[in-house]
Amino acid sequence: MQVTLTPHGEEILKDQLARNAGSSPEQIVERALEKLAEEPPTEGKKTAAEAVAHIRESRKTVTLGGLKIKDLIHEGHKY
Repeated sequence: MQVTLTPHGEEILKDQLARNAGSSPEQIVERALEKLAEEPPTEGKKTAAEAVAHIRESRKTVTLGGLKIKDLIHEGHKY
């Protein structure tokens, strides 16, 4: 397989070759690909704002059957 680098990619590769004396371009690219393979996918993750919106929306359908939190606390104090 032959890969053609963009000018920016070539610049990064040259910089990495200068930092890692004794490494070949293939080794550097292979290490970079291994790092990419280790990273968990970011797809499907929600932002904090999306998570809060989801919790608030879900909360609307959850009820205590007409009971109030204060009543439940008071009930717990009886025992």
